[in-house]
Amino acid sequence: MRSSEEPEGFDGEASNTSMISGASSPYQTTTEPVHSRNVFGGIRCDMEYLKSHFGILKVVEVVLSLIAFICIETIMMCSPCGGVYFFEFVSCSAFVVTGVLLLIFTLNLHTKVPHVNWSLTDLINTAASTFFFVLSSLVLACMNHNTGAEIAAVVSRQNRAV
Repeated sequence: MRSSEEPEGFDGEASNTSMISGASSPYQTTTEPVHSRNVFGGIRCDMEYLKSHFGILKVVEVVLSLIAFICIETIMMCSPCGGVYFFEFVSCSAFVVTGVLLLIFTLNLHTKVPHVNWSLTDLINTAASTFFFVLSSLVLACMNHNTGAEIAAVVSRQNRAV
């Protein structure tokens, strides 16, 4: 039972007046409208990076890794194949990882993930690739049978390391 002493304007629902002066309703919007997100938002090809010294060196590194991988894949027979397999693994890994880093820098994806020190990541990749290419080239040079493909693979990677 309701008593007739209830304040005016209150009949079990929210009133139309706001407690905040100047507002017409207590039900103000508190969230921002959701904008449709572009899947490729902010991804663009950075031609300036490709024209820079670092971009050119990265492209050369990818191309030389691919050439070394192609040369090592042309070997038909090997009796101690450990050196060939190691060189194959190193050249393929360097091609893939360096290619991904080239895409990350070229498409400006490195700006989307600022928590990663991309310069240090690139330096570590280049240093590790150089070390493992020199090591695998030495192993392959010591264990090869003087075939043209083995010599070409070793020589192409030795020129890169210099």
